[in-house]
Parts: sequence; structure tokens; C-alpha cells
Amino acid sequence: MSSSSATASAGDDDGDEVLHDFAPLILEYKSGRLERPIPMPRVPPGLDAATSVLSKDVTLSPHSFVRLYLPPAATTEKNTKLPVLVYFHGGGFVIGSAASAAYHRCLNDLAAACPAVAVSVDYRLAPEHPVPAAYEDSLGALKWALSAASDSDPWLAAHGDLSRVFLAGDSAGGNICHHLAMHPDIRGAGLRGVVLIHPWFWGKEPIGGEPRGSTQKMQKGLWEFVCPGAVGGEDDTRMNPTAPGAPGLENLACEKVLVCVAEGDVLRWRGKAYAEAVERARGGDEARVEVFESEGVGHVFYLMEPATEKAKELLDRIAAFVSDE
Repeated sequence: MSSSSATASAGDDDGDEVLHDFAPLILEYKSGRLERPIPMPRVPPGLDAATSVLSKDVTLSPHSFVRLYLPPAATTEKNTKLPVLVYFHGGGFVIGSAASAAYHRCLNDLAAACPAVAVSVDYRLAPEHPVPAAYEDSLGALKWALSAASDSDPWLAAHGDLSRVFLAGDSAGGNICHHLAMHPDIRGAGLRGVVLIHPWFWGKEPIGGEPRGSTQKMQKGLWEFVCPGAVGGEDDTRMNPTAPGAPGLENLACEKVLVCVAEGDVLRWRGKAYAEAVERARGGDEARVEVFESEGVGHVFYLMEPATEKAKELLDRIAAFVSDE
């Protein structure tokens, strides 16, 4: 979540000034205009030629939808139900979509590798819809998936195994996964596992080798930009799940946890600290908490370079976590 706050000239033509600069994610101008520099083209659902995964969109509300992915194993392995993988995209709560090309490829690959029926969640973005809007939409989508696996959607009803539901998400999506796994409405849902990929957590006090100065300002500024109601800045318990007063991690509503970090990611120390805190809260050796570190790569590298060996290693590790009984 690299970002910064500054006031600078936005150009000589109209004299518009930058009010908040979180490039390359988003810039907000004094006039109220928003600019999202990273191109994130949307692609339609359908049959993926590379994986033979079939996808479709399901509208949940006027502002939310999910994209479902059905791997070939769902039809070739008769009478066998597959795990359900509910995925939440990243993007600092300000960019991205379940229909973004990078996520569409990622979910096709994940659904085929696990194999699993995947549910990719689209949610409202800040600042037009500040946090907790993303949490609310994601919770609604998860509840829909849990009910749809039994009766609402034919793909989920026919091929989804409610006893093997997993949550997964990258960056802000990893943050959402934690929030949902801690939500009282999800306790008792029987989640099998949660996969946090390069999760966006932060805090006031540095840990590990975290850089301070401008990086601290970036993280704090972006969080308060997307969540104006943040209490305690970057120690808001939604951003720092290990902050004083945060709900106990022993309440995570899942059997096991996989935290994926990247060596070149400024967020890696928070990811490791989160895994350690969950392990302590859940009883040490019996906690079923795993950490997988990708060496020599940076934040969400697998979305930008999906064909690399490191991306394949990460995909295989997640698939093994989902398929392992």
C-alpha cells in the first residue's frame, strides 16, 4: 500500500491542486476530482482457454456482484463436491474489481489448481464509499455464498462443499479476510481456512525492519483516507489486529490459517507478526498456522507476473492448503 500525502500543482491548464496523493493508487484533487493512475481493465466472464474454467457473474445488489468460477474437475469428477474458495481482491480499498483482468486470470488459475468452486467478490470502493462499505459488501457476499452453496445458485449447490469453505484475499483483501473471520455473524459457519496474501496491516509502533518516516505517513494517510472514522489512526483495530484492545485472535472462525508474505514487501513484518499472534492466541503447536514467504519478489507480484516460477510456487502452496485434509 504505497502512498503519500502532498499538495502540489496538478497542471497549468486549470490550476487544479492535489489534495491527497496516494499514487499510483489514487489522487484526489481540491475540486473533488479523483484519478486512479493504474490501468485495471475489466474483462467479461466466460470459458478460459488456458484452464478450461468456466465463469459467470451474479448480481447481489445494485452495487455488488460476485464472479463464480467452475473448474473442469466439477464436471469430470461426478458426484464429487469441491471446496468453495471465496476471494477478496486488493487495491488499498480504492481500486480493483472482481472483473479486473489480473484478478480474472488469478481466479481462473486458482480454481483450476485447487480445484475449487471460486467466488470472487466485488465491493464498493473508497473514497466514494468509505470503509466499512467494503466490509459490509464482503460480508453480504460471504453470507450469500454460504447460503448459495445449499440452495441459491446451481453451480454452488451442485458442486460446492459447505464443509470446506475457505476465504482468501490479497493486500486490502487479506485485511477483509481477517475482518470476516472475526465477525460474529460468521462464527459457527464452519470455515475450513483463511489465506491472507500480503495482507495490509500496519501500526504506530515499528516492528521488525519496518521503515518509518515517509512510509509511515503513507500507510497512516491512506488508511485514514479510506476510513475517515478510524480510531487511533493506524492503530485502529481494523488496520492493526494486534493493537491494544483488539478483539482476541482466538476468535478467528476457521480451522487453519495461511499467511503469505513476500521478501521485498514492506508489509511482510506485519504478516509474520499476525501469524505469530494467531499461533499464540490459538495454543501454539495446535494452532494450525502456516507462513509461506516468497523470496526476491515484492507486493502482490503474482498478479503482475503470473507466469513466473515464484508465482507458480505461491499458487501451488495455496492450492495445497485448500486441498489438504
